[in-house]
Amino acid sequence: MTQNPSQERDRAGPMAPAGRGRRALLLGAAALPFLARRAAAAELVVFSSGGLNAAYLTLVPAFQQQTGHSLVSVQASSMGAAPDAIPQRLGRGEPADVLLLASGGLEPLAARGLILPDSRVDIARSLIGMCVRAGAPKPDISSVDAFRQALLNASSIAYSASASGVYIENEMYRRLGIHEQVMPKSRRILSERVASVVARGEAEIGFQQVSEILFVEGAAYVGTIPEPVQLPTIFCAAIPAKAREPEAARALIRFLASPEAAPALERTGLEPLNRG
Repeated sequence: MTQNPSQERDRAGPMAPAGRGRRALLLGAAALPFLARRAAAAELVVFSSGGLNAAYLTLVPAFQQQTGHSLVSVQASSMGAAPDAIPQRLGRGEPADVLLLASGGLEPLAARGLILPDSRVDIARSLIGMCVRAGAPKPDISSVDAFRQALLNASSIAYSASASGVYIENEMYRRLGIHEQVMPKSRRILSERVASVVARGEAEIGFQQVSEILFVEGAAYVGTIPEPVQLPTIFCAAIPAKAREPEAARALIRFLASPEAAPALERTGLEPLNRG
């Protein structure tokens, strides 16, 4: 029997919304993986001390591209009483998801319960280096005796307020037997790279982690201090107890400690602890 066209339209009409609904459902299902990736993306606040900061910043784009996470980077010293030091920031309740700092600065934080247990991962080994202003003569520091004499001859000395500076002030000068002679002309630098102070001519020589000297314009790297009075520092990563994104934080720490990150660490004067 021949159907009236209007009857055909009437029969087709109720079917159309159902077809559109099925198509919408299929499109929605196809979008689920993308939406899941977007939902999983996190914003991480990273407190990074100077020793690791140069390497960390070069690795940020690769991590963000690989994971979809975004990083908010805050430079902060590992220890000390400066307002921007990591202990002071955490003490004020500033939010953070990852800490990158010297192991000596981490231990007191862990003792205060400010770090997630078992979240520490060691990333790189660092040495103390010496710098002078670009164009200035570089003192001989190839032996302990030559190094001692260079310190006695210097008109002014600058050192970090963080791990290397604490060692220099409290131990190295005493081991060299010149604490009384050089402390009056030595200056602890807060919240700034020591090499920047030397580059401006405000100190004749300066000491800091090698990675914090190499890329400062206007400063010249002299070398590492002699092995008998050297203090290697282990830089590590950890997760604060109040981290908002602990799983994403673990992903960042795994990346920074991976063989993939090793070349960036080496380029900035650090010794990676995991080359693969």
